[in-house]
Amino acid sequence: MPEILIPTPLRPYAGNAPRVSVEGKTVGQALQALIREHPGLHSHLYGEDGALRNFVNVYVGDEDIRYRQRTETALEEGDVVSIVPSVAGGIVMDATDLEEVELSNEEIRRYSRHLIMPEVTLAGQKRLKASSVLLIGAGGLGSPLALYLAAAGVGRIGLVDFDVVDDSNLQRQVLHGTSDVGRPKLESARARLEDVNPYITIETHETRLTSENALDLFRRYDVIADGTDNFPTRYLVNDACVLTGKPNVYASIFRFEGQASVFAAPSGPCYRCLYPEPPPPGLVPSCAEGGVLGILPGLLGTIQATETIKLVLGIGEPLVGRLLLVDALRMSFRTLKLRKDPACPVCGESPVIRELIDYELFCGIEPAGDGDAVEGLEEMSVRELEAALDQGEDATVLDVRESHEWQICHIEGALLLPLSELPGRMHELDPARTYFVHCKTGLRSAKAIGQLKQAGFARLKNVRGGIKAWAEEIDPAMPTY
Repeated sequence: MPEILIPTPLRPYAGNAPRVSVEGKTVGQALQALIREHPGLHSHLYGEDGALRNFVNVYVGDEDIRYRQRTETALEEGDVVSIVPSVAGGIVMDATDLEEVELSNEEIRRYSRHLIMPEVTLAGQKRLKASSVLLIGAGGLGSPLALYLAAAGVGRIGLVDFDVVDDSNLQRQVLHGTSDVGRPKLESARARLEDVNPYITIETHETRLTSENALDLFRRYDVIADGTDNFPTRYLVNDACVLTGKPNVYASIFRFEGQASVFAAPSGPCYRCLYPEPPPPGLVPSCAEGGVLGILPGLLGTIQATETIKLVLGIGEPLVGRLLLVDALRMSFRTLKLRKDPACPVCGESPVIRELIDYELFCGIEPAGDGDAVEGLEEMSVRELEAALDQGEDATVLDVRESHEWQICHIEGALLLPLSELPGRMHELDPARTYFVHCKTGLRSAKAIGQLKQAGFARLKNVRGGIKAWAEEIDPAMPTY
Protein backbone atom coordinates (compact mmCIF):
# COMPACT_ATOMS: atom_id res chain seq x y z
CA MET A 1 0.00 0.00 0.00
CA PRO A 2 1.16 3.59 -0.56
CA GLU A 3 2.40 5.40 2.51
CA ILE A 4 1.62 9.04 3.33
CA LEU A 5 4.07 11.03 5.45
CA ILE A 6 2.25 13.33 7.89
CA PRO A 7 4.07 16.59 8.78
CA THR A 8 4.30 17.51 12.45
CA PRO A 9 1.69 20.33 12.39
CA LEU A 10 -0.94 17.89 11.09
CA ARG A 11 -0.08 14.87 13.23
CA PRO A 12 -2.50 15.74 16.07
CA TYR A 13 -5.29 15.32 13.49
CA ALA A 14 -3.94 11.92 12.42
CA GLY A 15 -3.62 10.26 15.81
CA ASN A 16 -0.06 11.66 16.12
CA ALA A 17 1.10 9.17 13.48
CA PRO A 18 4.16 10.27 11.46
CA ARG A 19 3.11 8.07 8.52
CA VAL A 20 -0.08 6.31 7.49
CA SER A 21 -0.52 3.44 5.03
CA VAL A 22 -3.66 3.73 2.91
CA GLU A 23 -5.35 2.12 -0.05
CA GLY A 24 -5.41 4.06 -3.30
CA LYS A 25 -4.34 3.81 -6.92
CA THR A 26 -3.94 7.59 -7.29
CA VAL A 27 -2.82 10.42 -5.03
CA GLY A 28 -6.42 11.63 -4.82
CA GLN A 29 -7.72 8.22 -3.75
CA ALA A 30 -4.96 7.90 -1.16
CA LEU A 31 -5.75 11.32 0.29
CA GLN A 32 -9.46 10.54 0.44
CA ALA A 33 -8.67 7.30 2.25
CA LEU A 34 -6.57 9.29 4.69
CA ILE A 35 -9.43 11.73 5.28
CA ARG A 36 -11.89 8.91 5.91
CA GLU A 37 -9.55 7.45 8.51
CA HIS A 38 -8.74 10.83 10.06
CA PRO A 39 -11.60 13.31 9.41
CA GLY A 40 -9.85 16.07 11.33
CA LEU A 41 -7.40 16.45 8.44
CA HIS A 42 -10.10 17.43 5.95
CA SER A 43 -10.19 21.16 6.61
CA HIS A 44 -6.39 21.33 6.60
CA LEU A 45 -6.05 19.67 3.19
CA TYR A 46 -9.19 20.69 1.30
CA GLY A 47 -11.04 23.97 0.87
CA GLU A 48 -14.79 24.48 0.87
CA ASP A 49 -14.77 23.97 -2.92
CA GLY A 50 -13.41 20.46 -2.44
CA ALA A 51 -10.07 21.29 -4.07
CA LEU A 52 -6.70 20.67 -2.48
CA ARG A 53 -5.61 23.87 -0.77
CA ASN A 54 -2.97 26.02 -2.46
CA PHE A 55 -0.79 26.18 0.66
CA VAL A 56 -0.50 22.37 0.71
CA ASN A 57 2.01 20.75 -1.61
CA VAL A 58 2.06 17.05 -2.45
CA TYR A 59 5.07 15.04 -3.55
CA VAL A 60 5.42 11.47 -4.77
CA GLY A 61 8.96 10.54 -3.86
CA ASP A 62 10.83 13.79 -4.44
CA GLU A 63 8.70 14.94 -7.38
CA ASP A 64 6.36 17.90 -7.03
CA ILE A 65 3.17 16.91 -8.84
CA ARG A 66 1.50 20.32 -8.65
CA TYR A 67 1.87 21.20 -12.32
CA ARG A 68 0.36 17.93 -13.44
CA GLN A 69 -3.10 16.82 -12.43
CA ARG A 70 -1.67 16.16 -9.03
CA THR A 71 -4.51 14.24 -7.49
CA GLU A 72 -4.77 11.98 -10.55
CA THR A 73 -1.12 10.94 -10.39
CA ALA A 74 -0.92 7.13 -10.32
CA LEU A 75 0.60 5.39 -7.31
CA GLU A 76 2.45 2.13 -7.21
CA GLU A 77 3.10 -0.31 -4.38
CA GLY A 78 5.67 1.19 -2.02
CA ASP A 79 5.26 4.78 -3.22
CA VAL A 80 5.70 7.44 -0.56
CA VAL A 81 3.46 10.53 -0.66
CA SER A 82 4.61 13.61 1.27
CA ILE A 83 2.28 16.37 2.42
CA VAL A 84 4.26 19.61 2.73
CA PRO A 85 2.19 22.52 4.08
CA SER A 86 3.55 26.04 4.60
CA VAL A 87 4.44 26.28 8.43
CA ALA A 88 7.98 34.01 5.48
CA GLY A 89 25.00 30.75 -8.14
CA GLY A 90 26.84 33.66 -6.61
CA ILE A 91 25.88 37.27 -6.23
CA VAL A 92 27.12 39.97 -8.53
CA MET A 93 29.82 42.18 -7.07
CA ASP A 94 31.55 45.15 -8.60
CA ALA A 95 35.10 44.14 -9.52
CA THR A 96 36.34 47.60 -8.54
CA ASP A 97 34.92 47.14 -5.05
CA LEU A 98 36.73 43.81 -4.73
CA GLU A 99 40.04 45.32 -5.84
CA GLU A 100 39.78 47.87 -3.03
CA VAL A 101 39.24 45.23 -0.33
CA GLU A 102 42.26 44.44 1.81
CA LEU A 103 42.71 42.12 4.77
CA SER A 104 44.86 43.17 7.69
CA ASN A 105 47.38 40.80 9.24
CA GLU A 106 44.94 40.31 12.14
CA GLU A 107 42.15 39.39 9.73
CA ILE A 108 44.41 36.97 7.85
CA ARG A 109 45.18 35.18 11.13
CA ARG A 110 41.50 35.18 12.08
CA TYR A 111 40.34 33.71 8.76
CA SER A 112 43.35 31.44 8.17
CA ARG A 113 41.26 28.24 8.08
CA HIS A 114 39.24 29.80 5.24
CA LEU A 115 42.23 31.05 3.32
CA ILE A 116 43.79 27.59 2.99
CA MET A 117 40.62 26.16 1.49
CA PRO A 118 40.79 26.07 -2.33
CA GLU A 119 37.06 26.87 -2.46
CA VAL A 120 37.61 30.11 -0.52
CA THR A 121 41.23 31.39 -0.66
CA LEU A 122 42.23 35.01 -0.10
CA ALA A 123 40.04 36.15 -3.00
CA GLY A 124 36.97 34.47 -1.52
CA GLN A 125 37.57 35.99 1.89
CA LYS A 126 37.73 39.39 0.24
CA ARG A 127 34.36 38.66 -1.36
CA LEU A 128 32.95 37.90 2.08
CA LYS A 129 34.35 41.15 3.45
CA ALA A 130 32.89 43.10 0.51
CA SER A 131 29.46 41.48 0.87
CA SER A 132 26.40 42.60 2.79
CA VAL A 133 23.54 40.52 4.20
CA LEU A 134 20.25 41.72 5.69
CA LEU A 135 18.72 39.48 8.36
CA ILE A 136 15.00 39.78 8.96
CA GLY A 137 14.66 38.96 12.63
CA ALA A 138 17.18 38.59 15.47
CA GLY A 139 15.42 35.64 17.07
CA GLY A 140 15.67 31.86 16.80
CA LEU A 141 16.83 31.62 13.18
CA GLY A 142 18.55 34.99 13.15
CA SER A 143 20.77 34.12 16.13
CA PRO A 144 22.91 31.33 14.61
CA LEU A 145 22.67 32.97 11.20
CA ALA A 146 24.10 36.25 12.49
CA LEU A 147 26.74 34.59 14.66
CA TYR A 148 28.15 32.45 11.87
CA LEU A 149 28.02 35.17 9.23
CA ALA A 150 29.84 37.49 11.62
CA ALA A 151 32.44 34.84 12.45
CA ALA A 152 32.90 34.08 8.74
CA GLY A 153 33.75 37.71 8.02
CA VAL A 154 30.72 38.99 6.10
CA GLY A 155 31.65 42.65 5.98
CA ARG A 156 28.29 44.31 6.59
CA ILE A 157 25.41 42.66 8.43
CA GLY A 158 22.04 44.38 8.78
CA LEU A 159 19.49 43.35 11.39
CA VAL A 160 15.78 44.19 11.27
CA ASP A 161 13.90 43.70 14.55
CA PHE A 162 11.79 45.72 16.96
CA ASP A 163 11.30 43.27 19.84
CA VAL A 164 12.80 43.06 23.32
CA VAL A 165 14.41 40.02 24.91
CA ASP A 166 11.99 37.86 26.90
CA ASP A 167 12.67 34.92 29.23
CA SER A 168 10.96 32.57 26.79
CA ASN A 169 13.47 33.55 24.05
CA LEU A 170 16.50 32.20 25.87
CA GLN A 171 15.76 28.54 25.14
CA ARG A 172 16.77 29.05 21.49
CA GLN A 173 17.82 32.65 20.73
CA VAL A 174 21.52 32.31 21.52
CA LEU A 175 22.37 35.90 20.54
CA HIS A 176 20.88 36.98 23.86
CA GLY A 177 21.56 36.11 27.50
CA THR A 178 19.80 36.29 30.86
CA SER A 179 21.23 39.75 31.54
CA ASP A 180 19.60 40.97 28.31
CA VAL A 181 16.01 40.28 29.38
CA GLY A 182 13.98 43.44 28.81
CA ARG A 183 16.66 44.90 26.52
CA PRO A 184 15.98 45.59 22.83
CA LYS A 185 17.16 42.59 20.82
CA LEU A 186 19.13 44.79 18.46
CA GLU A 187 21.20 46.17 21.33
CA SER A 188 22.16 42.74 22.69
CA ALA A 189 22.68 41.41 19.15
CA ARG A 190 25.03 44.25 18.23
CA ALA A 191 27.09 43.80 21.39
CA ARG A 192 27.41 40.06 20.89
CA LEU A 193 28.30 40.26 17.19
CA GLU A 194 30.87 43.02 17.67
CA ASP A 195 32.48 40.82 20.31
CA VAL A 196 32.50 37.87 17.89
CA ASN A 197 34.17 39.93 15.15
CA PRO A 198 35.27 43.57 15.58
CA TYR A 199 36.37 43.73 11.92
CA ILE A 200 32.86 43.87 10.48
CA THR A 201 30.07 46.46 10.44
CA ILE A 202 26.74 45.81 12.19
CA GLU A 203 23.79 47.93 11.05
CA THR A 204 20.60 47.82 13.08
CA HIS A 205 17.13 48.76 11.86
CA GLU A 206 14.79 48.93 14.85
CA THR A 207 11.55 48.86 12.91
CA ARG A 208 8.85 46.55 11.71
CA LEU A 209 9.44 45.48 8.11
CA THR A 210 6.60 46.93 6.02
CA SER A 211 5.59 47.50 2.42
CA GLU A 212 6.73 51.11 2.87
CA ASN A 213 10.34 50.39 3.91
CA ALA A 214 11.19 46.93 2.52
CA LEU A 215 12.31 47.88 -0.99
CA ASP A 216 14.59 50.66 0.23
CA LEU A 217 16.16 48.39 2.84
CA PHE A 218 16.64 45.44 0.49
CA ARG A 219 18.36 47.50 -2.21
CA ARG A 220 21.18 48.26 0.23
CA TYR A 221 22.22 44.62 0.68
CA ASP A 222 23.42 41.73 -1.50
CA VAL A 223 21.50 38.87 0.15
CA ILE A 224 18.32 38.78 2.27
CA ALA A 225 17.98 36.06 4.92
CA ASP A 226 14.43 35.43 6.13
CA GLY A 227 14.17 34.52 9.80
CA THR A 228 10.52 35.53 10.23
CA ASP A 229 7.82 33.55 12.01
CA ASN A 230 4.64 34.87 10.39
CA PHE A 231 3.09 34.61 6.94
CA PRO A 232 2.52 38.32 6.14
CA THR A 233 6.21 39.14 6.60
CA ARG A 234 7.27 35.97 4.77
CA TYR A 235 5.29 36.95 1.65
CA LEU A 236 6.49 40.54 2.00
CA VAL A 237 10.13 39.37 2.09
CA ASN A 238 9.56 37.15 -0.94
CA ASP A 239 7.93 39.82 -3.08
CA ALA A 240 10.45 42.49 -2.11
CA CYS A 241 13.30 40.11 -3.00
CA VAL A 242 11.79 39.42 -6.43
CA LEU A 243 11.17 43.11 -7.12
CA THR A 244 14.71 44.09 -6.08
CA GLY A 245 16.42 41.07 -7.63
CA LYS A 246 17.86 39.86 -4.31
CA PRO A 247 18.22 36.18 -3.35
CA ASN A 248 16.01 35.13 -0.44
CA VAL A 249 17.66 32.59 1.89
CA TYR A 250 14.63 31.03 3.57
CA ALA A 251 14.00 28.76 6.54
CA SER A 252 11.04 27.93 8.75
CA ILE A 253 10.73 25.78 11.87
CA PHE A 254 8.07 24.01 13.90
CA ARG A 255 8.60 21.63 16.82
CA PHE A 256 11.15 19.12 15.45
CA GLU A 257 10.85 19.94 11.75
CA GLY A 258 12.19 22.62 9.43
CA GLN A 259 12.36 23.72 5.81
CA ALA A 260 15.06 25.60 3.93
CA SER A 261 15.51 26.87 0.39
CA VAL A 262 16.90 29.75 -1.65
CA PHE A 263 14.14 31.69 -3.39
CA ALA A 264 13.99 34.54 -5.90
CA ALA A 265 17.44 33.74 -7.29
CA PRO A 266 17.89 34.24 -11.05
CA SER A 267 15.87 31.62 -12.95
CA GLY A 268 14.78 29.93 -9.72
CA PRO A 269 11.33 29.71 -8.12
CA CYS A 270 10.18 32.06 -5.39
CA TYR A 271 8.22 31.37 -2.21
CA ARG A 272 4.93 32.04 -4.03
CA CYS A 273 5.82 29.31 -6.56
CA LEU A 274 5.87 26.89 -3.64
CA TYR A 275 2.91 28.33 -1.73
CA PRO A 276 0.72 30.54 -3.97
CA GLU A 277 -1.45 31.58 -1.04
CA PRO A 278 -1.17 31.50 2.76
CA PRO A 279 -3.25 29.29 5.03
CA PRO A 280 -6.22 30.93 6.74
CA PRO A 281 -5.35 32.74 9.98
CA GLY A 282 -5.02 30.34 12.90
CA LEU A 283 -4.91 27.17 10.80
CA VAL A 284 -1.13 26.75 11.05
CA PRO A 285 0.07 27.24 14.65
CA SER A 286 3.06 29.46 15.34
CA CYS A 287 6.03 28.36 17.44
CA ALA A 288 4.47 30.26 20.34
CA GLU A 289 1.37 28.05 20.05
CA GLY A 290 2.94 24.77 18.93
CA GLY A 291 6.45 24.99 20.36
CA VAL A 292 9.87 24.40 18.85
CA LEU A 293 12.88 22.37 19.95
CA GLY A 294 15.45 24.94 21.05
CA ILE A 295 18.19 23.32 18.99
CA LEU A 296 16.18 23.29 15.74
CA PRO A 297 16.61 26.98 14.82
CA GLY A 298 20.33 26.47 15.42
CA LEU A 299 20.31 23.70 12.84
CA LEU A 300 18.20 25.58 10.25
CA GLY A 301 19.87 28.93 10.89
CA THR A 302 23.25 27.33 10.30
CA ILE A 303 21.94 25.94 7.01
CA GLN A 304 20.84 29.47 6.08
CA ALA A 305 24.31 30.79 6.93
CA THR A 306 25.88 28.06 4.79
CA GLU A 307 23.66 28.89 1.81
CA THR A 308 24.37 32.60 2.21
CA ILE A 309 28.13 32.09 2.18
CA LYS A 310 27.85 29.80 -0.88
CA LEU A 311 25.92 32.54 -2.68
CA VAL A 312 28.51 35.17 -1.81
CA LEU A 313 31.43 32.97 -2.85
CA GLY A 314 29.67 31.60 -5.92
CA ILE A 315 30.53 28.01 -5.04
CA GLY A 316 28.69 24.71 -4.69
CA GLU A 317 25.03 24.08 -5.42
CA PRO A 318 22.73 26.43 -3.49
CA LEU A 319 19.21 25.30 -2.63
CA VAL A 320 17.77 27.05 -5.68
CA GLY A 321 14.91 24.97 -7.05
CA ARG A 322 15.12 22.63 -4.10
CA LEU A 323 13.32 22.43 -0.75
CA LEU A 324 15.25 20.84 2.11
CA LEU A 325 13.06 19.12 4.71
CA VAL A 326 14.66 18.48 8.10
CA ASP A 327 13.23 16.11 10.69
CA ALA A 328 15.38 16.41 13.80
CA LEU A 329 13.40 13.77 15.69
CA ARG A 330 14.41 11.14 13.14
CA MET A 331 17.52 13.11 12.10
CA SER A 332 16.57 12.77 8.47
CA PHE A 333 17.09 15.18 5.57
CA ARG A 334 15.10 15.06 2.34
CA THR A 335 15.42 17.29 -0.71
CA LEU A 336 12.40 17.91 -2.93
CA LYS A 337 12.51 19.51 -6.36
CA LEU A 338 10.80 22.87 -6.88
CA ARG A 339 9.71 24.33 -10.19
CA LYS A 340 9.25 27.93 -11.17
CA ASP A 341 5.54 28.55 -11.68
CA PRO A 342 5.00 30.28 -15.05
CA ALA A 343 1.73 31.65 -13.64
CA CYS A 344 3.32 33.02 -10.44
CA PRO A 345 1.88 36.51 -9.88
CA VAL A 346 5.24 37.99 -8.86
CA CYS A 347 7.99 36.06 -10.72
CA GLY A 348 6.03 34.34 -13.50
CA GLU A 349 5.85 35.05 -17.21
CA SER A 350 3.18 37.73 -16.82
CA PRO A 351 3.58 39.12 -13.29
CA VAL A 352 0.73 41.17 -11.90
CA ILE A 353 2.43 42.16 -8.63
CA ARG A 354 4.72 45.04 -9.52
CA GLU A 355 4.65 46.79 -6.17
CA LEU A 356 4.28 45.69 -2.57
CA ILE A 357 0.76 45.13 -1.29
CA ASP A 358 -1.07 44.95 2.04
CA TYR A 359 0.24 41.61 3.34
CA GLU A 360 -1.90 41.52 6.48
CA LEU A 361 -4.95 41.75 4.23
CA PHE A 362 -3.49 39.19 1.79
CA CYS A 363 -3.06 36.73 4.67
CA GLY A 364 -6.60 37.37 5.91
CA ILE A 365 -5.55 39.13 9.10
CA GLU A 366 -7.87 41.93 10.11
CA PRO A 367 -6.48 45.12 11.67
CA ALA A 368 -6.96 45.34 15.41
CA GLY A 369 -10.41 46.53 16.26
CA ASP A 370 -11.82 45.93 12.80
CA GLY A 371 -14.01 42.98 13.73
CA ASP A 372 -13.73 39.44 14.93
CA ALA A 373 -11.81 36.71 13.08
CA VAL A 374 -14.84 34.43 13.44
CA GLU A 375 -18.13 35.88 12.25
CA GLY A 376 -20.35 36.70 15.21
CA LEU A 377 -17.62 35.84 17.71
CA GLU A 378 -18.55 36.99 21.21
CA GLU A 379 -15.60 37.62 23.49
CA MET A 380 -15.00 38.20 27.17
CA SER A 381 -11.97 39.43 29.09
CA VAL A 382 -10.28 37.33 31.76
CA ARG A 383 -11.62 39.72 34.39
CA GLU A 384 -15.15 39.10 33.10
CA LEU A 385 -14.42 35.39 33.26
CA GLU A 386 -13.23 35.71 36.86
CA ALA A 387 -16.39 37.63 37.79
CA ALA A 388 -18.61 35.02 36.13
CA LEU A 389 -16.88 32.22 38.04
CA ASP A 390 -17.06 34.12 41.35
CA GLN A 391 -20.80 34.66 40.82
CA GLY A 392 -21.31 30.96 40.16
CA GLU A 393 -22.61 31.49 36.64
CA ASP A 394 -23.94 28.25 35.16
CA ALA A 395 -21.28 27.76 32.49
CA THR A 396 -18.31 25.55 31.69
CA VAL A 397 -14.78 26.81 31.06
CA LEU A 398 -13.64 24.83 28.02
CA ASP A 399 -9.86 24.59 27.53
CA VAL A 400 -8.92 23.59 23.96
CA ARG A 401 -5.16 23.44 24.47
CA GLU A 402 -3.22 20.16 24.27
CA SER A 403 -2.91 17.91 27.33
CA HIS A 404 0.81 18.66 27.75
CA GLU A 405 -0.04 22.36 27.96
CA TRP A 406 -2.72 21.61 30.56
CA GLN A 407 -0.03 19.97 32.72
CA ILE A 408 1.92 23.24 32.81
CA CYS A 409 -1.02 25.28 34.08
CA HIS A 410 -4.81 25.35 33.93
CA ILE A 411 -7.81 27.11 35.42
CA GLU A 412 -9.31 25.15 38.28
CA GLY A 413 -12.56 23.46 37.27
CA ALA A 414 -12.02 23.85 33.52
CA LEU A 415 -12.83 21.05 31.06
CA LEU A 416 -10.01 19.97 28.76
CA LEU A 417 -10.93 19.10 25.16
CA PRO A 418 -8.02 19.72 22.77
CA LEU A 419 -8.85 21.43 19.50
CA SER A 420 -7.24 18.56 17.57
CA GLU A 421 -9.76 16.16 19.18
CA LEU A 422 -12.79 18.43 18.98
CA PRO A 423 -14.31 17.07 15.72
CA GLY A 424 -14.40 13.53 17.09
CA ARG A 425 -15.47 14.39 20.65
CA MET A 426 -17.96 17.20 20.10
CA HIS A 427 -20.76 14.82 21.09
CA GLU A 428 -19.44 14.94 24.67
CA LEU A 429 -20.57 18.57 24.96
CA ASP A 430 -24.10 19.83 25.63
CA PRO A 431 -25.37 22.27 22.94
CA ALA A 432 -27.74 23.83 25.48
CA ARG A 433 -24.94 24.75 27.87
CA THR A 434 -22.86 27.95 27.97
CA TYR A 435 -19.15 27.51 27.30
CA PHE A 436 -16.35 29.99 27.98
CA VAL A 437 -13.68 28.78 25.57
CA HIS A 438 -9.99 29.51 25.98
CA CYS A 439 -6.56 28.40 24.78
CA LYS A 440 -3.13 29.97 25.30
CA THR A 441 -3.81 33.35 23.67
CA GLY A 442 -7.27 33.17 22.09
CA LEU A 443 -6.54 32.01 18.53
CA ARG A 444 -7.25 28.29 18.82
CA SER A 445 -10.28 28.95 20.99
CA ALA A 446 -11.73 31.22 18.28
CA LYS A 447 -11.23 28.42 15.78
CA ALA A 448 -12.90 25.96 18.16
CA ILE A 449 -15.88 28.28 18.49
CA GLY A 450 -16.16 28.40 14.70
CA GLN A 451 -16.37 24.61 14.58
CA LEU A 452 -18.86 24.48 17.44
CA LYS A 453 -21.07 27.12 15.81
CA GLN A 454 -21.20 25.06 12.63
CA ALA A 455 -22.34 22.09 14.74
CA GLY A 456 -25.23 24.07 16.24
CA PHE A 457 -23.71 25.35 19.49
CA ALA A 458 -24.81 28.91 20.20
CA ARG A 459 -23.91 29.82 23.78
CA LEU A 460 -20.19 30.43 23.34
CA LYS A 461 -17.77 33.12 24.45
CA ASN A 462 -14.10 33.36 23.52
CA VAL A 463 -11.76 34.27 26.39
CA ARG A 464 -9.66 37.09 24.98
CA GLY A 465 -5.94 36.60 25.65
CA GLY A 466 -6.43 33.04 26.89
CA ILE A 467 -4.63 31.55 29.86
CA LYS A 468 -1.66 33.84 29.24
CA ALA A 469 -3.86 36.84 30.06
CA TRP A 470 -5.31 34.95 33.03
CA ALA A 471 -1.82 34.44 34.47
CA GLU A 472 -0.84 38.06 33.85
CA GLU A 473 -4.01 39.72 35.17
CA ILE A 474 -5.71 37.28 37.55
CA ASP A 475 -3.22 34.75 38.91
CA PRO A 476 0.40 36.02 38.84
CA ALA A 477 1.52 32.85 40.65
CA MET A 478 0.49 30.73 37.68
CA PRO A 479 3.45 29.61 35.52
CA THR A 480 3.50 30.94 31.96
CA TYR A 481 4.99 29.47 28.82
